[in-house]
Amino acid sequence: MTPGPGPCQECARGPGRFASRMRRNSILAGLFMAASCLRAELIVFEDGRVVKASGYVLLSEELEIRLPGGGSYRVDLSRVERIVDDEVMVDTAIVDDDALRPGLAYDLSYKDGRKPLFGSEFDALIDREAKKQNIDASFVSALIRAESNYEPRALSRKGARGLMQLMPATARRLSVRKPFDPASNVRGGVLYLRELVDRFGHHPELVLAAYNAGEGAVETYGGVPPYRETIAYVSRILKSWRPAEIAAER
Repeated sequence: MTPGPGPCQECARGPGRFASRMRRNSILAGLFMAASCLRAELIVFEDGRVVKASGYVLLSEELEIRLPGGGSYRVDLSRVERIVDDEVMVDTAIVDDDALRPGLAYDLSYKDGRKPLFGSEFDALIDREAKKQNIDASFVSALIRAESNYEPRALSRKGARGLMQLMPATARRLSVRKPFDPASNVRGGVLYLRELVDRFGHHPELVLAAYNAGEGAVETYGGVPPYRETIAYVSRILKSWRPAEIAAER
């Protein structure tokens, strides 16, 4: 989940740019109708390149990428920023989720009264790192539950590791040398969330979409990208985090 190349000129103008584009192009959660559907695996490299694959196989520290036209090739897993499943091109999207009203900015900064959810053994760690980076600790905890269900040794079929499911390239950029160590993993993951909030503002759906699908995808689509995996991911976290209970800031 490492950021790609530096921010584009639009991004450098600040998060307000994305807020206005998001109002015009809010693709989020729940119930949607698709006029056409294309399944694919999107392999995003740390240099910003995106390869559409028909599939992939994780081979220890290598990734074998299967090409749509046949054939395959292998790359070092440390070069892969993220893998997004099931690209879905959505012509019409219906938002049916009272948990969040697109276009509103919710305060994602740390608050003493908003502690980690779910009562895990990592609550003190989450709260400490969230406070350091001024990120809502309950928001971090909801993301961790969706990513790893609080399993510190979690290893996804894509190669993401630890509580916050950091890909090797992301972990290296964030100086996380022990991705299965809870303290190191949460420190790196929360630092990445801080970067995303600074980039996209206090819009949780954009921050979550970027964590899942990458900053480039959010910028390209002007909001949550129309990937089935990403839409479900954002919706699932927002429902457990329940941002409607937080005072909205316009």
